[in-house]
Amino acid sequence: MNKPFGISIISSYVPRLCGIATFTHDLTNSIKDSSTGGEYLINIGAINDDIDGYKYPSDVKFEIRENNVNDFRDAAYYLNLSDSEAISIQHEFGLYGGEAGSNILYFIERLRKPLVTTLHTILEKPTNEQVKVMEALGELSSYLIVQSKRSKQMLEKIYNISAKKIKFISHGAHDVPFLDTAYNKDKFQLAGKKVILTFGLLSPDKGLEDGINALSYVVKEHPEAMYIILGATHPNVKKYNGEAYRYSLEHLVKKLGLEKNVIFINRFVDTSELLDFIMLSDIYLSPYHIKEQIVSGTLTYAMACGKAIISTPYWHAEELLANDKGILVPFKDPEAMGKAISYLIADENKRNDLRKNAYAAGREITWPKIGKKYLEVFHTAVEEFKRTDKLLILPADDKNLPALPEVNFTHLKNFTDCTGIFQHATYSIPNRNEGYCTDDNARALLVAVMNKYAQNDDSLDAQIATYLTFVHHSFNPENCLFRNFMSYDRKWLEESGSEDCNGRIIFVLGYIIKNTISNSMLRLVKSLFDQSIKHMTAFKSPRAMAYISMGCIAYLHKFAGAIDIKKINKTLCDKLLDFYTRASTPDWRWFEEYLTYDNARLSQALLSSGKFTNNASYTEAGLESLEWLYNSLYDNEKNCLSIVGNSAWFHKGGTKSKYDQQPIEIPAMIDACYLAYSITGDNVWIDRIGIAFSWFLGNNDRQEPLCDLTTGACFDGLNSAMINQNQGAESTISWLHSLLRMMGIRQDLKIKT
Repeated sequence: MNKPFGISIISSYVPRLCGIATFTHDLTNSIKDSSTGGEYLINIGAINDDIDGYKYPSDVKFEIRENNVNDFRDAAYYLNLSDSEAISIQHEFGLYGGEAGSNILYFIERLRKPLVTTLHTILEKPTNEQVKVMEALGELSSYLIVQSKRSKQMLEKIYNISAKKIKFISHGAHDVPFLDTAYNKDKFQLAGKKVILTFGLLSPDKGLEDGINALSYVVKEHPEAMYIILGATHPNVKKYNGEAYRYSLEHLVKKLGLEKNVIFINRFVDTSELLDFIMLSDIYLSPYHIKEQIVSGTLTYAMACGKAIISTPYWHAEELLANDKGILVPFKDPEAMGKAISYLIADENKRNDLRKNAYAAGREITWPKIGKKYLEVFHTAVEEFKRTDKLLILPADDKNLPALPEVNFTHLKNFTDCTGIFQHATYSIPNRNEGYCTDDNARALLVAVMNKYAQNDDSLDAQIATYLTFVHHSFNPENCLFRNFMSYDRKWLEESGSEDCNGRIIFVLGYIIKNTISNSMLRLVKSLFDQSIKHMTAFKSPRAMAYISMGCIAYLHKFAGAIDIKKINKTLCDKLLDFYTRASTPDWRWFEEYLTYDNARLSQALLSSGKFTNNASYTEAGLESLEWLYNSLYDNEKNCLSIVGNSAWFHKGGTKSKYDQQPIEIPAMIDACYLAYSITGDNVWIDRIGIAFSWFLGNNDRQEPLCDLTTGACFDGLNSAMINQNQGAESTISWLHSLLRMMGIRQDLKIKT
């Protein structure tokens, strides 16, 4: 007996509410049911966007967390050793985590089996990052499957992918009989109604408000018209905006007095029930707003079921409905849409002609036929792959950077109460006697926001609210500065914190302004930034100036026309440059007569402003000082960083204090070195980033790891006799910041190399 032909598909999968999950489930069943004479063993690698995963059917053999690059690596190694002969990826940029879905590159670069990629999104105006991901898919896939003819042209023209690699296979659809619409109406108590249907996950770009407005024109002539809007709100829309869009549609229905003519069915129905709804409808309405929609599964289903279709002229609709298989109406034109609906309701002959034309075309794209076409591509890819020599060559970034452990927020959460994050620890237990400080709550806020927006992870949302509340409460409206130290009984111990504390808060607020997509958070953070920064212009601490400058640059990324912020940033950077010019000598390229803590932030500030404002003087001083700093800390014999200890620091002309080394130096060094790499393109900075990060993992003066991977905590520092066994806020946050930054750097390198 011949061994079954093994196929593994990487995709989202049911019961996840996702169009690609449904597509993959239907494709899987079509291959299993294909009458090709062969036997097929299909395994699914399910992409999870939920930390708890889903209750998958038995088809799913392994799961991949979208934001965990180690899962993508492990999946490749697993499949390389498996019986699967062909690997299929169902690709969409938002499915795989990382910028532009770049986490999928960790998988395809390690895969040593023939890969066939189905493209569900192809953009006419992609970002540079999206181009890099698409180019990698084109290079490492045996074939790319597109679902429209226009897609093939775009791949060749925009992404320079060879036509030989591109296969056109339409989106599949279910094979159903051609029945009169009255057949199913009785079951849903819709006899005598003319039913218009739109189905799919709800989101603002679906244009459903146009369909409702169009109905207001229709019911004047056809009060029997009934518009069914079938589908749950898209999970990503619901995640950030709740049911606001659905409520706006319901409000519009009431405003127009259409309560008796519109039915909302707020759930994700299974295939059998969905087909019942399609079959009972007289007209299928597709009022999408986005012209660049390259494929629509819902439109394909409606056509194959033999529906009279009215659609806006997005790309897939133009292609699918050509030759009198439907009617196209202008975008965002409810009146024209209403006239088209009324026309088809009134003209039964035209409606039936459209139905017959659509149904006839749909016989060519039923799932059994689509499944056979996919199998042909899989078999061809396997045969061609056997004639090639594929060696395991690790990507360049794996040679430069150490392996990254999984991020773990257990200690961070345990160290946070309803007030904020505690300042110090006795071993791993919060020390309430030392209370809280805004410094650490701002740092914790930065890490939590980094995790949310850079890693697309909502697991720290509660902590974000807590830390931001603490920072907000620390603002003293009498002097427009931020307090720092708070006792455990919530009493402020000062009227304003140090210059460095206030500067660091501006640094964090700027980061949030640049990166947040939450309007409410943006308004609060911007208000704090605007109220406080003008009271910090007289600060004398170089570190505070550096923090504030970096906050200004982040702010200007969001609000480029903010003239006052530009002036403040220039004043601070000129002062930093003056500090550097005065203190710097051939053997001491630094801003002060000593090195203390968080040193690389000074160089980073000039590099950040130099890059943003194209100021060569800032950039030159930033690179020169960072080079000197790194070399001053680097131990050639051990190939590690020997950080300045805070027992006596490092004074010009003196000897560097070796202990007590503290983790806060590492995230600053990583950030500054990557900025230097982005400016120079010199890979030596990537090497230095790897060495800096490895300090946490044991590549340090004591050759002992400081991070506790079981809890996500970090020990407070390196002492001469042993590691400081306490696990306070600053050290733990420094570790988490560094780890999250390394994950981001890996993603950046994937799409830039």
